[in-house]
Amino acid sequence: MEENIKKILEQTKSIAVVGLSVDSSKASYIVAQYLQENGYKIYPIYPKFEEVLGEKIYRNLEDINEKIDLVLMFRKGSFAANLLPIIIQKGIKNFWLQLGIFNDEVREKCQKLGINFVQDRCIMQELPLYKN
Repeated sequence: MEENIKKILEQTKSIAVVGLSVDSSKASYIVAQYLQENGYKIYPIYPKFEEVLGEKIYRNLEDINEKIDLVLMFRKGSFAANLLPIIIQKGIKNFWLQLGIFNDEVREKCQKLGINFVQDRCIMQELPLYKN
């Protein structure tokens, strides 16, 4: 797992943040802001509002035409199954479910497809451990 996390963090420049809330007290906002402050380009995905953290909000992953290195999910674990086909279609190589979020079925599929997968880990806690 640690090897996978290191690989993901070294390869990643752009992150689609699924479930990024505009509420600054929410974990998704705090983590996304931290990622921005550490040089990552974020693409917020949220069903409402137009902008957060100075970035345009997209309604879904399909709407993003830029290259995405990592999909970071702040939704219920079952939603990962909805994202996987889009991740495959877009050729995204990294999929991360935040702390407290699991989906073992999607994990197994990602392993078979060669997609780096992390679940139940906080990227904000992991980044200082691996960043050069």
